[in-house]
Amino acid sequence: MLVQSNMLPLGTLAPAFRLPDMNDQGAIKTFLELSGVRGTWVMFLCNHCPFVKHIQSELVACAKTYLAQGVGVIAISSNDVEAFPDDAPEAMTQEAQDQGYPFPYLYDVSQATAREYQAACTPDFYVFDDAHRCVYRGRFDASTPRNDTPITGQDLRSALDCLLAETAIDAHQVPSMGCNIKWKVEG
Repeated sequence: MLVQSNMLPLGTLAPAFRLPDMNDQGAIKTFLELSGVRGTWVMFLCNHCPFVKHIQSELVACAKTYLAQGVGVIAISSNDVEAFPDDAPEAMTQEAQDQGYPFPYLYDVSQATAREYQAACTPDFYVFDDAHRCVYRGRFDASTPRNDTPITGQDLRSALDCLLAETAIDAHQVPSMGCNIKWKVEG
């Protein structure tokens, strides 16, 4: 199902987490240890989403650019793996290797982290400043699998560039759009 971001309020303090990193043999990682000295980019991804697959190459290139400039980059998968086994931890490890993820790929088995971030879709993007306050939540760029718009990462890159330049980030931010997070069925 196609959904948009919930748009976490700007200024929100980054929710803490303690999650296994499937790109590092399941080692437990926290927001504080993964945050960057100049800011932190958190994203919710999954392996099977066509919206994630559509931007994946540019996403990896973008991450490498900003990691080199002191921005922490964190990916989290929160999907129900019983219903969507393509997103299971072993598959996450393989995906991270196959795509050359230069960032941790964390597994949110309880889905509590996704709820705390108010994540709604994959991909869903957040940028936090060096004080861990939300300064951007929105889309990567205007490209989707259904249009011919080039994949540039323009919206996210603009926010990260402003963060690094210590200039104001435009408060008009367009929600990300993608597959809904696959929530576990209660009961």
